[in-house]
Amino acid sequence: MVLGRGRKLKLETERMTLRPPAHGDYRAWAALRNASREFLSSWEPTWAADHLTRKSFTNRVYWANRSITAGTAVPLFMTRRSDQVLLGAITLDNIRRGPAQAATLGYWVGEAHARKGYMREALEVMVHHAFTELDLSRLEAGCLPENTASRGVLEKVGFKYEGVAQSYLQINGRWRNHVLYANLRTDRRGRTTAG
Repeated sequence: MVLGRGRKLKLETERMTLRPPAHGDYRAWAALRNASREFLSSWEPTWAADHLTRKSFTNRVYWANRSITAGTAVPLFMTRRSDQVLLGAITLDNIRRGPAQAATLGYWVGEAHARKGYMREALEVMVHHAFTELDLSRLEAGCLPENTASRGVLEKVGFKYEGVAQSYLQINGRWRNHVLYANLRTDRRGRTTAG
């Protein structure tokens, strides 16, 4: 379910509320990222020296609000509705209009909340929002070939394997190949598997 637009944007799943980050989220975000540092470092770009600072987080909040208003990205925090605990984040980024009508999905979940189905719920509601509310036609996502959890959740929510991008992103300080997946609003391709 979608509530509001812009800064009031809120997506609801069975167990979570997805909403833009707010300045008051800093402590919970920094604690979750810090506690999950080792867990996340294998899958993410190297963190800047100021990654966990309040100033860096404040800049993230401003970027999120500007991006939502401009229609270029939808960065949302995943919070458990029962206790308001921050679980992770999901971002629909690089929204391209015109003939493409496409965007890229990125996401992370704190180590303590991994493998509990939260990311699947978040992806399902974000895909629905992208296709029905934002009128996008194609969603793309990439992950490291050995990230079986990420590959599995993408496949469970309808993303299909499309290929390998060589030296796609710097992850943990090294240029790494990524497997690419896409989900199409009107997908007639059937099931595809990695080669």
